[in-house]
Amino acid sequence: MKKLVIVGTSDLGQIAYEYFTYDSDYDVVAFAVNREFIQEDKLYGLPIVALEDLADLYPNDEFCVHVALTYQGVNTVRRRLFDELKAQDYTFANYISSKAFVWRNVELGENVFIFENNVVQPFCKVGNCVVLWSGNHIGHHSEIKDNCFISSHVALSGRCVVGENCFIGVNSSIGDNIKLAPFGWFGQGCVVTKDTIENRIYTGVPAKPRDVTTTDFFGLKNV
Repeated sequence: MKKLVIVGTSDLGQIAYEYFTYDSDYDVVAFAVNREFIQEDKLYGLPIVALEDLADLYPNDEFCVHVALTYQGVNTVRRRLFDELKAQDYTFANYISSKAFVWRNVELGENVFIFENNVVQPFCKVGNCVVLWSGNHIGHHSEIKDNCFISSHVALSGRCVVGENCFIGVNSSIGDNIKLAPFGWFGQGCVVTKDTIENRIYTGVPAKPRDVTTTDFFGLKNV
């Protein structure tokens, strides 16, 4: 079994431990977080180590990693840790639920987490650092670019493009051939019927942009 360190100890880190342990060929051996966030020394009987010490304790030629963080900072925190570990030449584990349907020619990036009951149809592309929570439909020939988080029961129609760092809320629906611009935040139950504007929050049926930008709303700078 391949030895795995999970980066993150919050809810998704705990879920990742459960899924990798009981539904993959990975052996989870430790958790890692930035030193300032360490509050305990163990989780599920495994050590919690400082991310700053990872290379010394769990070198990249023996261990792989998975960054298990949700959509903090419109996915920028997950992306930052992924980039830092990528620069250290770590290999990233993907988790694909045994109860997900992912067609044979789907292209998957690194550090992908696909929950149960997802349907990912032929000719789709899924970028790096993407989370597909449970029960989504990803239509044929669609592309989900890097650092996206798609929550549960989202219907993404055929030939859509989801730009970098998008978040799509529960029960949202995106029509055929729609392009979601980068840093879009789509609230629960959105129905998107046309291409969107970059760095905007959308809500409603049909979905309309709010005046405030996504990055201003969440207090992000230099993203």
